[in-house]
Amino acid sequence: MFKNFLPYKILTIKNSLIKNLLVIMVLIISLGLLYSLFFSPPDYIQGDSVRIMYVHVPSSFISLGLFAIIGTISILNLTLKIKFIPLIAKSLAPIGFVFTLISIVTGSLWGKPTWGIWWVWDARLTSMLILLLFYCLYIFVWRFTRDFEKANKISSIIGILGLLNLPIIRYSVDWWNTLHQPSSITLTSAPTIHYTMIIPLVIMFIGLLIYSLIIFLMKYKIELMKLKLKKRNIK
Repeated sequence: MFKNFLPYKILTIKNSLIKNLLVIMVLIISLGLLYSLFFSPPDYIQGDSVRIMYVHVPSSFISLGLFAIIGTISILNLTLKIKFIPLIAKSLAPIGFVFTLISIVTGSLWGKPTWGIWWVWDARLTSMLILLLFYCLYIFVWRFTRDFEKANKISSIIGILGLLNLPIIRYSVDWWNTLHQPSSITLTSAPTIHYTMIIPLVIMFIGLLIYSLIIFLMKYKIELMKLKLKKRNIK
């Protein structure tokens, strides 16, 4: 799998690919927003506030998925010690941070009309806030630690420790009595929401995934170029 992320393959990516992905992303997200705002029905209890779900849920999925990748890469990084592997995780971290922040903010916006309050120290909300802190720590280590090897090791440890929080986020609504509703979409059971709500959710998820891919490719390419220039300066 990591062969697809070898430096020479990423550095030869043409700007036309990024532009094409950008066009596809805009079209998909525009379709998703149109469906979410105008064609998807309001919830019989929450009304139109349920439309926040179409940004909140995909953002939550992506934030969790990206940290799962970062944590996995951190384990492989400490064992395989391949130079470009940590740059993949480093490039994903800012994207995951943004989507985690979006998840928390949209969750608060959704919580106000639903629960009557912007924030509660609910198990799901608190564990998502902890995930945001892990993202912050990971990014800060790379930002403020000048020695590459030291930053690589510390960030990898943070990535591995952060993995322990992911099951807590996933099962918090099952393990504790929380205000947050149980997951409506899981990999192990049929969805509990109507297909008219699933369709815009899937469309928005795909659109935001493409957005994540675009930002990752741009960020990863920059990191590889920085590493290449650093090697030249050392020589």
